[in-house]
Amino acid sequence: MKVAVSGAAGRMGKRITALAHEHPEIEISGALESPGNPSIGNDAGEAAGIGHIGVAITDDIRSVIAGCDVLIDFSAPSASVEHVKAAAEANKAVVVGTTGFTDEQRTAIYDAANLIPCVMAPNMSMGVNLLFDLVGRVAEALGPDYDVEIIEAHHKMKKDAPSGTADKLARIIADALDRDLAKSGTYGRHGLVGERKPEEIGVMAVRGGDIVGEHTVMFVTGGERLELIHRAHSRDAFAKGAVQAALFVASKSRGLYDMQDVLGLKATK
Repeated sequence: MKVAVSGAAGRMGKRITALAHEHPEIEISGALESPGNPSIGNDAGEAAGIGHIGVAITDDIRSVIAGCDVLIDFSAPSASVEHVKAAAEANKAVVVGTTGFTDEQRTAIYDAANLIPCVMAPNMSMGVNLLFDLVGRVAEALGPDYDVEIIEAHHKMKKDAPSGTADKLARIIADALDRDLAKSGTYGRHGLVGERKPEEIGVMAVRGGDIVGEHTVMFVTGGERLELIHRAHSRDAFAKGAVQAALFVASKSRGLYDMQDVLGLKATK
């Protein structure tokens, strides 16, 4: 299976390239970066630290799409939308791990998924996707008497906040508690904010150093606190999931899938 990697010179792109290249069923056919990126023209394998693989990093989305079966996209929101549209025009499958989309951008990707198979997920690790399942169950079981707070921590280079994973956690919990996240979501606190409202779902973002990714969900009431925590030790947890998603989506019919589908977690519910 021929796989192209968008965002090939980025942290995630390099690890996806490395792990996909190791897979016996995958051939790296293309590597994409944004116009003006200093890595353009360099070999994607050398950029990823795995040696020469004969695939040059380019900014030509059309040629990259034409040569692949599946595009794995970890770039930027606006770029991802254009890449998915190009994939839809060429009838190629896509895996989208980019975060920070606006509602309009997300809708554009959903529309493209009506034409092609697309896996879209804010986090592709097995552990986090189990966490997605668990927080919904816990929120539903504990009910409205427990205050919910989400704390996420990432490296200082991360551009969007809160993380896509924290946002999805908040959405899952809001659905389980029958709350409107647009009204109950509280993103950071500063100054004299008054007492915490019972319906609040707090989401706090921490940025610093080289933190790969940490998410803590706290359910707190008088006398006790339950915490669910996921810590990523390296980006390989996400890169492995992206490779698995590419193998999954290549054989699927058009439509929108997530990592719950890829990992078979929906069948366990």
